[in-house]
Amino acid sequence: MAPTFATDDAKWDAVRARDSAADGVFLYAVATTGVYCRPSCAARPARRENMAFYPTRPAAERQGFRACRRCRPDLPPRAERDAVMVPAACRKIEEAEEPPSLDQLAAAAGVSPYHFHRLFGRVAGVTPRAYADAHRAARVRDGLRAVATVTSAYFDAGFNSSGRFYAAAGGVLGMTPSAYRAGGVGERICYAAADCALGTVLVGVSERGVCAILIDDDAAALRADLAHRFPRANLVADDGFSETVAATVATVDGTAADLPLDIRGTAFQRRVWEVLRTIPAGATLSYAAVAERIGSPNAVRAVAGACGANKLAVAVPCHRVVGSDGGLGGYRWGVERKRALLARERP
Repeated sequence: MAPTFATDDAKWDAVRARDSAADGVFLYAVATTGVYCRPSCAARPARRENMAFYPTRPAAERQGFRACRRCRPDLPPRAERDAVMVPAACRKIEEAEEPPSLDQLAAAAGVSPYHFHRLFGRVAGVTPRAYADAHRAARVRDGLRAVATVTSAYFDAGFNSSGRFYAAAGGVLGMTPSAYRAGGVGERICYAAADCALGTVLVGVSERGVCAILIDDDAAALRADLAHRFPRANLVADDGFSETVAATVATVDGTAADLPLDIRGTAFQRRVWEVLRTIPAGATLSYAAVAERIGSPNAVRAVAGACGANKLAVAVPCHRVVGSDGGLGGYRWGVERKRALLARERP
């Protein structure tokens, strides 16, 4: 049962404990300072004999008290303000021709840049810069499909020069703008297959790095999977990058290797994959926990979908995501492989 703080003694105990559960139930005022505060105020509590309790802000102000500048009892509770602040900042980012700076966003929210950055990351699951980049990427992709020229697309997306646009295009699109407009036609992806502890691994490499690590027992099925995932690319069987293949096999087999990764996906998928890459070997997270970490607790099924869309087996360790009941859940490359990977990583 929730506390009611019906007596002055109960209210005094709540103030001493800085009990946030009492916020919104009552306020306290201090005769020696002339201010009134929330029960959870971080200021040092006054002496009991100098303190009075009031049910509402107007009641305290009628007695001549002014609002504390620290806990701001004249404003909505911090949780409510935070819940409004981040969506408002997202709208500001989405409506701006160019991404606002952190200082501009923080000033509009009325908080310090440090506080705003920390709060935005906690609520949205990504930094303000990452959110702006993802939104701009979506505008670029939509624009390249809809408009007649690349120039129109980059201006519509908020890039004020071709140099800035082409410098960012690789990270935004994963390929050149003209290749994207053509649906990826002409992009060259070299691939090779090799044996690994889990069967056969196919390694796909673009100009930007390893873009596919696919596992199966059948090399032909792997080639078909690669073609399905990159339907308009020029796929070239090539053994000329044996060092990269060897490093990839070592990664799959449990030896950490430094692979240059070309990670492609939607903004949501990339948020999920960034969390997966922080899960250490020997540990697991539930799909629900991953959803919590990206700031979308109701997106459990979407998280599972992002895990299934992962093209980089083991390097992006989706095998470390399990069901809330401890069950293995699904795995794109077979549950038995997932079981083997987790058993191998177990301390």
